[in-house]
Parts: sequence; C-alpha cells; structure tokens
Amino acid sequence: MPIDVPASHRHLIEQPGTCILSTIGKAGYPQTTAVVHLLDDDGELKISLNNARQKTKNLHANPKCTLFFLDPANRQRTLEIRADAELQLDEGFAFADKSGGTWYGGSFHRHDRPGETRVIVTLRPKKVIVREDPAKAAAH
Repeated sequence: MPIDVPASHRHLIEQPGTCILSTIGKAGYPQTTAVVHLLDDDGELKISLNNARQKTKNLHANPKCTLFFLDPANRQRTLEIRADAELQLDEGFAFADKSGGTWYGGSFHRHDRPGETRVIVTLRPKKVIVREDPAKAAAH
C-alpha cells in the first residue's frame, strides 16, 4: 500500500536525502541512526540495511520504528512516520543496488563485509505527523 503523506511534505520522501531511523533497543531505549530511503516504484517507503547492524537486529526483535525527516530548506518543517517495519532478505542485493544507485551512484552492498547480507525494510505506516514552520503557518 503506497504511503499517504500530505502534498506539502511529500517532497521530503521523494527527493534524495538523509533521514533518521529510530528503533527500540533490547534494553528498551531508542537507538537512532541516519539512513537513506527510497520511495520505490510501488509507492512504498523502503530502506536497505545490513543484517549485521544493531538497527536491523532491533527491527527483527521489535518492528516498531520511526522515520524522521527534516526539511533541509526549512528546519522548522518536519515529517515523522511511525511505522511497523517488514523485513525481507535482499536476495542478490537487487534493492541495495537500486537504492544505492539512486543516492550514491553504486550499491550499498559495496560497503558490506564478505558474507554479510542485506534486508529490505518496508515501512508500514501507522501514523504520519507533519509539522509546519510556525511563522509561515501563522501567516496563512
């Protein structure tokens, strides 16, 4: 199911950039890291992650997460997507190649160690929160 983001903030998921992924660690505290995303051809928001990393282990244990976007043109505008993560093995690194090529001109897999695998993380949004610049919102 394609992600429903208001038109005012849709550019944040459509344009290249970094966003913040927060997962829940085994001790119950948030773990936050910068990631890149891809709004895939099917309209779903996805991330390529190395299966050996802590954030991926966290998602395997607890799929609840938040993806947070800060508008680089106006840091008062944000988009928060609270979601359940669905993980599947990236067979042949096809998604790592596609998403890495979109952002960096090469596969994310090139940064992995020999024998490491990748997963495709598809976000299943539960809540979308947009925040507007208070000064601009008051002017309307």
